[in-house]
This record gives sequence, C-alpha cells and structure tokens, in this order.
Amino acid sequence: MFVFEKEQIIHNIGGVKIGGNLGEVPTVLAGTIFYGGHKIVEDAKKGAFDKEKARSLLLKQDEMSVMTGNPALVQIFSESEEAMLHYIDFVTDITNAPFLVDSTEPMVRIAGLKHAEEIGLSDQAIYNSINVSATSEEIDALKELRHECAIVLAFNPQDSTIAGRRAVLEKPVLEREKGLLELCQDVGVTKPLIDTAVTAMGAGAGSAVAFTLVAKTVYGLPTGSGVHNAPSSWTWLRKYKKIDREAFYTADIASNIIVQMMGADFVLYGPIENADRVFPVIAMGDVFVAESGYLEFGIEPDAGHPFKKLL
Repeated sequence: MFVFEKEQIIHNIGGVKIGGNLGEVPTVLAGTIFYGGHKIVEDAKKGAFDKEKARSLLLKQDEMSVMTGNPALVQIFSESEEAMLHYIDFVTDITNAPFLVDSTEPMVRIAGLKHAEEIGLSDQAIYNSINVSATSEEIDALKELRHECAIVLAFNPQDSTIAGRRAVLEKPVLEREKGLLELCQDVGVTKPLIDTAVTAMGAGAGSAVAFTLVAKTVYGLPTGSGVHNAPSSWTWLRKYKKIDREAFYTADIASNIIVQMMGADFVLYGPIENADRVFPVIAMGDVFVAESGYLEFGIEPDAGHPFKKLL
C-alpha cells in the first residue's frame, strides 16, 4: 500500500470521521434510500412509503456498520420538497447516521438543508452536490445558509480525463466564474468531500477511479464516489444479468473495493438493500490497508476500525 506526502484532512461530520491516510480511518459507506424506482416508495411526490420496510433497511445498515466498524451514511433521495422533509424526519428518527440531502432538483436539496437546520441536525447533513450545473438561485441560497459540508462533484461534461476533472475543481470553466473548490469557500462549505464523478464504462470510468488517487495527492481532501454506477449501467453486464443475476451483483459490489484500494475515504454504494453485501467486502479491504499501513508506516488505525474489530 502507500501513504500520501500531503497532509490528509479528516472531517468530522455528525460524529463520523471521513478522510486521512489509508488504514487510519475506516472507509465510510453510504446506502441510498427512496431512490428513483425504489419499490418501498408509494408516492414519490408526497413522500409516502412503506415505513416498516424502510425501517428494516435503515436498521440493517446500522447493524452492518456496528458489526464491521465501517461508519454509515444514509443517502436520502427525493423528487419533491414535500417528500424530502418527510424522508429526513423519518430517517433521523430511526438512525443517528449522518445523511446526504440528494435530488436532481436544486431547490429540493436546498429545502432539505433548511429543514435539517430547523430541526437542529445541520451538523449531520451533507449537501449532494455542488457541481458545474449549479444555478444562481441555488448558489444564493447556499450563501445564505452557509452550510459547512457538501459533496463537490468533479464532473466535466466536456472532458472526462483526470485533467478535465481537476479543471472543474480549480478553474473557471464551462461558463462558471470560479472553480468549484473556490465556490465552496464563497458559500461557506468548510468540509468539502470530493466525488470523482464516476461516468459509464467506456466514457471515462477509468479516469474517475484514477482521480481518487490524484485528488487525495493534490488536495488532501476526503475523496470518494458512487463507483457502482459504472458496472450497474454496463450494457454487457446488464444483458448478462438475465443469465446470471449473482454475477451482476458480484460485479456491482466488487467495484467498491477498486476505489477503496485507490484511497477512497467514502463510497456511495447504491441501494441500501446491498448493505449486507457491501460492508463485509469493504471491511476486508480496510483490514488489508490498515495492516500494511501499520506494519510499513506506523499508522495506527482508529479504535473500532475493522482491523482492530474483526481480527
């Protein structure tokens, strides 16, 4: 394994540490709930859903987190402001895990942040995400809220190379007046989490994975991604799924360890239903890197790290 020469920043978000050198802090895992097409959702606009099934999924992720030592986040996806408020209230009543406020609609995300602040849980909320598509209305709202933690998406629709991903973070490209990291400073984000923006396989997925290492090397900031999106959208694998479903799920889960070995601090692993598959795999990866970090570089794993908990 390896260590970074640049100091590696560790953010504390709602009591969960994210960042550091390999083997120092456990990899943080985020499962998504209420996502598009999620069978437990009954009315996506109103935020109606099967509460018992949702509760079971949240508790299962918490159980796997306690078992392995890998901290958990809940990625809450919503299509409307009304639903977002219902979802946040429900999730935070069940689990103490920090949560991602996620939507394809900027003002739904903003509504989620405002609600988190109103109910006194602002320190547990992660805005997902600040990206090149940010609207002026969204930026103004973020400036007013001064929310400290956000995912910063290194997605460059014109250039999927490592250089392209660096450009959107550092430079005023794609009609933006500033790079996204400078924009974070403007809106009060003091705990940015870099998402390498995994694109489809054959359309830059490899560069997104490699950018994990580059981002940690250059910025020293906590870095991760939703790497599972690459194999889960892979046309060949989706066809093969009709022959062997387990092969599809194996590839989907295994993809997470690829970025972990590149230094990822967090993984957005997709549907929360996959918690029982993902946590053991990532815990295994953490044991490998922590053993190397300890023996070769003297890096002491955090108390509760899988290396200490599972051996």
